Amino acid sequence: MTRVFAYCRVSTAEQTTDNQVQEIAAAGFEVKPQRAITETISGSVAASERKGFKKLLDKLEAGDVLVVTKLDRLGRNAMDVRATVEKLTALGVRVHCLALGGVDLTSAAGKMTMGVIAAVAEFERDLLIERTQAGLSRAKSEGKLLGRPQKLTKLQAEAARIRVAKGESVASVAREFGSSRQTIMRVRDNLPYPI
Repeated sequence: MTRVFAYCRVSTAEQTTDNQVQEIAAAGFEVKPQRAITETISGSVAASERKGFKKLLDKLEAGDVLVVTKLDRLGRNAMDVRATVEKLTALGVRVHCLALGGVDLTSAAGKMTMGVIAAVAEFERDLLIERTQAGLSRAKSEGKLLGRPQKLTKLQAEAARIRVAKGESVASVAREFGSSRQTIMRVRDNLPYPI
């Protein structure tokens, strides 16, 4: 008999996986409570690094079915989702995604769908990189300062450098100026500290 598992994930503690569990049940998948893995973890964490997903992998066997509501539940990006689906396929597990009409991602149609999604995701990523680079170039050409605002003024940085050179500890100077130890070490080592 085929066992059906559900993997439901939300990003923050303010969210709940209840809607995902209900959506899976409404789609006709009967998932026993012990086979519904839920967790709260950022989508930016790879599936293979998630505690709940690792627990799920330990339970899955060949012939099982894993149901998710959306592809982004399975990974941080298209490449991670693809790697996760390939790993599950190698285990003999079928993966169904409700957002894609319940298609089995391990089937021929599912693999084609995954290929299209991966291509679109890569295209979007490339566009985002291009737009970001163009924006940074424009900002630089307009003379805007980029990056995090500096904690120390030029005068404070010089005072901190002198105090450390006289033997004061990096930690005490950092406390005095309300900055991090790393900032004081950069000042001490004469590393670029844009002001």
